Amino acid sequence: MNPLVHAEFSWLAAQGLRERRDRILVTCAGLAPDLDGLTLLGGEELYVRYHHVLFHGYVGALLTAAVCMGLARQRLRVGLLALGTFHLHLLCDLAGSGPGWPIYYYWPTSFREWFWQGQWNLSSWQNAVIGLITTLACFACALRWRRTFVELLSPRWDAEVTKTLRRRFLGEREAPAPGSAERSGPHG
Repeated sequence: MNPLVHAEFSWLAAQGLRERRDRILVTCAGLAPDLDGLTLLGGEELYVRYHHVLFHGYVGALLTAAVCMGLARQRLRVGLLALGTFHLHLLCDLAGSGPGWPIYYYWPTSFREWFWQGQWNLSSWQNAVIGLITTLACFACALRWRRTFVELLSPRWDAEVTKTLRRRFLGEREAPAPGSAERSGPHG
């Protein structure tokens, strides 16, 4: 599955957390399995051999959760959500990374493969639909929590996106600038 969709799923799972920092950590945990994708820097052969092996398993999950807990404000909640989003990433990869691409969850203690016979291709309609729905859900968060996925990049940009979405879908108007009097009546 597309890394952006992994990030969006993870960010959505973190919406119960108060602090942006903790939501970012949970989002990073949902992306962490793809750290083994950095093997591509060593060439295609290394990538094909080690992606879905080195960090797509229990060792990666435990390491990720420990790092996230160490950096979090709400340590236990972030640790549990980090484990959850890490495993959600694995589930999504099992479903939509392409047929014949297993996950080695028990590596390095075992080379037992995990896969599913119904795996669909990365560029499938299923992944496109899931990606569209997830992106829309991330923007819908502006209506309930007054934030969107854009908060991962910039709180200021997120405030603008949120303001625009709330104005469009909830009919909110901008508050008048402090010190300015709203004009009323025909003569203002």
